Amino acid sequence: MAEERSAEAGTEQLQVIKELVDDLYKFRDCYFETHSLDDATRKTSDVAQQMEQTLKKMEEQEQSLKHKAEFLLQKGRCLNVAQDFSAVAEECLSRAVKLEPGLVDGWNALGEQYWKKGDMIGARNCFTGALQQKKNKVSLRNLSMVLRQLPAPDSDSAGKQVLESVDLASQAVAMDEQDGTSWYILGNAYLSLFFTSGQNQQFSTKAFSAYAQSEKVDKVASSSPELHFNRANLFQYEEMFSSALAGYSRAAALDPSWAELTAKEKQLLEYLEKVTELAENKGKVKARRLRTMLSNLSSSALGPCSSPQFRSPSGRVGSLEPVTLSSLKHGHNAGVAALGKVVFSLASEGRMAFTFGMVDSEETCMVVTVYNTANSWGVLIGDSVVIPEPLLKRHSITHKDKTFDFKSIRVDSPLLLIVNGKKQNIHSQIVTSISYRPQHE
Repeated sequence: MAEERSAEAGTEQLQVIKELVDDLYKFRDCYFETHSLDDATRKTSDVAQQMEQTLKKMEEQEQSLKHKAEFLLQKGRCLNVAQDFSAVAEECLSRAVKLEPGLVDGWNALGEQYWKKGDMIGARNCFTGALQQKKNKVSLRNLSMVLRQLPAPDSDSAGKQVLESVDLASQAVAMDEQDGTSWYILGNAYLSLFFTSGQNQQFSTKAFSAYAQSEKVDKVASSSPELHFNRANLFQYEEMFSSALAGYSRAAALDPSWAELTAKEKQLLEYLEKVTELAENKGKVKARRLRTMLSNLSSSALGPCSSPQFRSPSGRVGSLEPVTLSSLKHGHNAGVAALGKVVFSLASEGRMAFTFGMVDSEETCMVVTVYNTANSWGVLIGDSVVIPEPLLKRHSITHKDKTFDFKSIRVDSPLLLIVNGKKQNIHSQIVTSISYRPQHE
C-alpha cells in the first residue's frame, strides 16, 4: 500500500513538472500575446530567466526523481527551450531514451539538440527512430527540415532529399492541419523545391500558400521572425518588393538581435533608390555620348532574332519585330523584341539578380533584371542588348517614408538575351538559390 501511494505521489510530481515545462514553452511561443513589440529586445533574456526559475523548481524534486526517464525528459525539454545547444540537455535526453527507448518526445528533443550543434546525421537518426516508435507530426516536420540541410553527393540526390522533405512536411500537416509550425516547415520545403526544380512557379505559389496558412491557423506562427524573413526572401525574388520590405521590417521588429534582418531591409531600399535614380537619369550618361551610342543601334543587333527559324522563350518559331520600350504592354510581349544600349549596370550586395539599364532609339530608359547569372557574367555600358518577348512589370512601392515607381523587364536567364548580336554561352548561367533560416522548434 505504501509503495502504491509512493508511486502515485511520484506520478503527480512528474505531472506537475511537465505542466511547468509546458508553461515555459507557452511563455516563449506566446510571448507577444502578453508583451508588446517594444519588449522584443528582452524576449531572449526573459525566456532564459523563466527557464532558470523552472529549473529551480524542478531541482526541488530532483533527488527523488533524477533516475526516472520522464524527469530527465522534462529537464532536457526545459533546457531545449533556448535557441543554443546545451550539453546538459543532450546528456539528460540521452539518459532518458536509454532508460525508456519508446519515449518519442525524448527522441524528438534529443534530435533537436543534435541539430542545434550541427550534427545532422545524429538528428536524422533521432527523428527516424522516433517515427519507428510512433508516427508523429514533430518527427515528420523535423526530419523534413534536417533532410534539406544534409549534404548530398550529387544534384540528383539533393533533389530527391528535397522531394522527400516536402512529402514528410505534408504528412505532418495532414496529421494536424491546425498546427502552424508544420505549415511553416512545409512552406520552407516548397521554397527549396522551387529552386531545385527549375523554379517551377507552382512551387513558389505553394510556398506562399503554406506560409499564409501557417499564420491563419496559428497565432504563434505570426510572431515567428523566421517565417517573415523566409517569405520576404521569396517575395524579393518574385519582385514583390513592397511585401518583401514589409516582411523584413516585421521580422526585425520581432527579433531585433538578428542583425541580418535590418541589413536586408536596408540593402533592398538602397537598391531601389539606386535603380530609380539611375533609370531617371539614364545612367548619368552625358547627352552627347548617349547620342553617339544610339547612332549605331540598328536592327542588325537583333542577331538570331531576325531569323525565320528563331525559337523564342515561349516556343514560338519566327523572326521577332523590334519595338520601342514605350510600346511594351504590361506582362508578356509575344512576337516582339526590345532593343537598346546599356547605360548602367548594378550588381548589388547580396544580389538576387544582375540589374542593368537600357536606352532605346527614343531615349526611353528601362530597368532590366536578369536572374540565374554566373558571377562572371555581366554587360558593359555601350553594349547592344536584345530581349526577346520581354516580360514588363510595373512597380509602385511605398515603405515607411519612401516611395518608388518604375517599370522593369524581368529576364529569368542570361541565355535568353542577345548581347552585341550574339547568344550567351551556357557558362553565363548558374541556378540562383536564396538562403533561409530554419526555425528553432
